[in-house]
Amino acid sequence: MSELFDAVDALVASRSPLPPADERKRLRVAHGLTLDDVAGALKVRRATVSGWESVKKPTEPRGPEREAYARLLRQLAELYPASEEPTAPVPTTFTGAPAAAEPQTLSTGEASEAAVMTATENTQTPAPVAAAPPAAPRPARTTRTSSTSRRPGAKKAAPAGTPAGGTDPRFENGPLAVVDVEDGKVLAYCTGGLVLDVPAKSIPALVDWTLREAKLGQPKLAGPGKDADPLIVLTEAALERYGLPVTLTEEEKHAGRIPEDHKVIKQLARAEWKLTKRGFGPWARIYRPATGSERACGQLCIPSWNALDTRHWGEAGQLPPAELARVLGVYASRVMTPRGSTAVTGLELMTALHPPTRASEPDATGKRHSEHNPGSLGKDAIDPMNWPPCEVPDGHPVLKDLPRFHVRGPAEKLFEEAYDWARPMTDAECTLRFLVGIDVNMAFAAGANGLNVGLGEATHVKTPAFDPKLPGSWLVDLSHVDLSRVKVGKEWVELDGSLLPSPFTPKGERPEGPAWYATPTVAYAVELGYEVRPLEAWVRYENGRYLDGWYNRLRDAYLSTMADLGVDADLSPEDFLAAMDGYKARDPELAIVVSAVKATVKGGLGKLRERPRGEGWRPGEPWRALARPTWRPDIRAAVISRTRINLHRKILKHAAFTGQYPIAILSDCVVYAANGPSPLDFLPYREGKPLPGGFKLGINPGLVKWEGTQDVLWGEEVRERFNAPELNLARYIKDGTVTDVDNGE
Repeated sequence: MSELFDAVDALVASRSPLPPADERKRLRVAHGLTLDDVAGALKVRRATVSGWESVKKPTEPRGPEREAYARLLRQLAELYPASEEPTAPVPTTFTGAPAAAEPQTLSTGEASEAAVMTATENTQTPAPVAAAPPAAPRPARTTRTSSTSRRPGAKKAAPAGTPAGGTDPRFENGPLAVVDVEDGKVLAYCTGGLVLDVPAKSIPALVDWTLREAKLGQPKLAGPGKDADPLIVLTEAALERYGLPVTLTEEEKHAGRIPEDHKVIKQLARAEWKLTKRGFGPWARIYRPATGSERACGQLCIPSWNALDTRHWGEAGQLPPAELARVLGVYASRVMTPRGSTAVTGLELMTALHPPTRASEPDATGKRHSEHNPGSLGKDAIDPMNWPPCEVPDGHPVLKDLPRFHVRGPAEKLFEEAYDWARPMTDAECTLRFLVGIDVNMAFAAGANGLNVGLGEATHVKTPAFDPKLPGSWLVDLSHVDLSRVKVGKEWVELDGSLLPSPFTPKGERPEGPAWYATPTVAYAVELGYEVRPLEAWVRYENGRYLDGWYNRLRDAYLSTMADLGVDADLSPEDFLAAMDGYKARDPELAIVVSAVKATVKGGLGKLRERPRGEGWRPGEPWRALARPTWRPDIRAAVISRTRINLHRKILKHAAFTGQYPIAILSDCVVYAANGPSPLDFLPYREGKPLPGGFKLGINPGLVKWEGTQDVLWGEEVRERFNAPELNLARYIKDGTVTDVDNGE
């Protein structure tokens, strides 16, 4: 009989009533849940939940999943009745048609492992596309009230749309806190809207409180790694309270720190706290030598000392404490707790995902030892004198015997950089109306994805056979590669080579003889159908896909944040262009996170070849960055090489299919002449499908977005005004403003 009852229950459950698809999504986002959160709870795929919420063509859950999903929606409906949902502003299309309003809140779950990122605000000539989704409602800044939280010291409940603290009880209050002073009381604003009372009356006491009582920090990102140290952000009021200057003097800005004899530094010394070599600056690390496994390190971030560079963090440093905690908290949960600038954090993320050492298997006595972690760069930097001369920048110790004013040419120096190329327009292009710029999303991140890079030192080889799977630098003559006749895919095609940039040089000039190239560049010459015969090479037999985890983490951070801003990965081209239009205004705080994630990619790769930064350095002497295992200019060169080649491959595919050629390229932005103002006026879509291997509109890394549109007459007028027929118009396509002659810098 019980089996019959179970069968009846299952039959009833299989028909559990469900609200419409748009209501399902409204309830999920109202509670701050991501698709991954729901999928994880119901033990289904993310795409399955997305299908249940699809307004155009929803799918229906079946079996036990339907009953559980219906139960979830019923509970959410009780918490968020439709009548209480705030009305969102209704955006319009470029033709004035209203778009459906859909409230959104910040997701708190882990990002999807699906595709990924990009974005630059589109403010130029509008394209005739569909309506964009409305702005996600921002959580209102709450006032300090009596606590409803069980956590000690909490002063308010978490507003919707902010990330909550982690599940690790050691860090239950989140990764960081913004310390401010209100009505004479010192408060710590944590993620999730939590506010803690801070009893500390000095900086040493504040550090001690942070490590002992605040329950701040973040779990390690990889098995053999270390937990992230807690971050304390000090507002101007907090600086005054703790005896620190609100701003730095010009001398202190130049030094990057306050003087060693400052009273706060003396307080730290008396309390037996130490500072790292960077001293007490915008990002100060304060620690005591570790005893066992006890944590004894914290970090301070001081926005008014320019810790949050406006180029990457926008106006974050001017935000109220709760809003700043939200911005930094979202970044920390999706990338990692900031360790300094976005560049520093990008580099630290590589190490956090690939720690240099791990614990060995127990020896005969049962004791474990520290050993090299396979796939990492190890704990020791490469000896400066063991670097290949072609891979290092000018002034490196390995070049100390060169004449003082010697300028190295392509046959002496690996020069893999992003494109800065332009050409005059043809007569046919001048008859068209518009110049349209498209920008590759997260281009350098996409270039790092799946890239095989060297992990150890290089080996010098004479007259090697080229191996496209072997990372390294190759001295080879590619001047014989003729772009007028190349292989595109498996077929030979005839092109107008005079309208194309060379894929082998940043300026797009055809090589004139042997030069040093990274492996992806030489491999592309072979792909185009030409033979290569390297004269010599520096290759790395120890290699691996070191940047894959780094790429995945940043990709998912970008994707999830853009999804919160209404730009999803599965939009049609028209819907994507509409969603990108004004996306930053939907939630300016999340737009800051987007900017910081993109800066983390570029800055982290740039740090791989960090140059000397003052400190009395002289050419031929080592500088501080050379002591890092992560000083790896060869990895940076390989990523840039692959990024440039990826772009050139799309340009060739587009030219072979459409007969259209780029007019200008700057890094990852390409400008074409077209009869309409939208990318859809020249990209060859067929029934909504893009050209295989060509440019495709979308949010994922490697896909493209609209950068800007100007009149062809604007381009001709600008070039004539500056008497520069090859002025790089890609540099100005976004807003059309040209402030000075283009010098390529």
